Amino acid sequence: MRRPAYPIAVLVVALATFAACRRDAPAPAETGLATPVVAPVVDTALVRAIREQARDVDVQGRGRVSKLLPDDNDGSRHQRFVLRLDDGGTVLVAHNIDVAPRIAGLAIGDEVEFRGEYVWNAKGGVVHWTHRDPRGAHVGGWLRHAGRAYD
Repeated sequence: MRRPAYPIAVLVVALATFAACRRDAPAPAETGLATPVVAPVVDTALVRAIREQARDVDVQGRGRVSKLLPDDNDGSRHQRFVLRLDDGGTVLVAHNIDVAPRIAGLAIGDEVEFRGEYVWNAKGGVVHWTHRDPRGAHVGGWLRHAGRAYD
């Protein structure tokens, strides 16, 4: 006795329906079932300041230390280092160590977050005012490294 084709046809239709539903299903991040990938923080003020070769613009961002430089000891002392930004550009950070603590143990490859004032130059620009203003007249900045704030 020959079996009817009905169960096979039902199975084929069920598989086709399942495949179509999976293709149209929302991505895991849309359903809340998975942790979404966090995009890097991009400060549009920083991007715009670099593109427009601006001066004296308050910015915030982060980067990885690509070069450690000697302190600048002319006038107020500044700890200096170069950060490579997520977009591949670089900025020099000039952190006033007469007003705020030095970042101890800073090494190439370390991540540093910053808030300060950007001044464009042909090498990528400088971020300074990465500390509070002792006179209270200027917007305060900060640096964060290894879970510690420096301001």
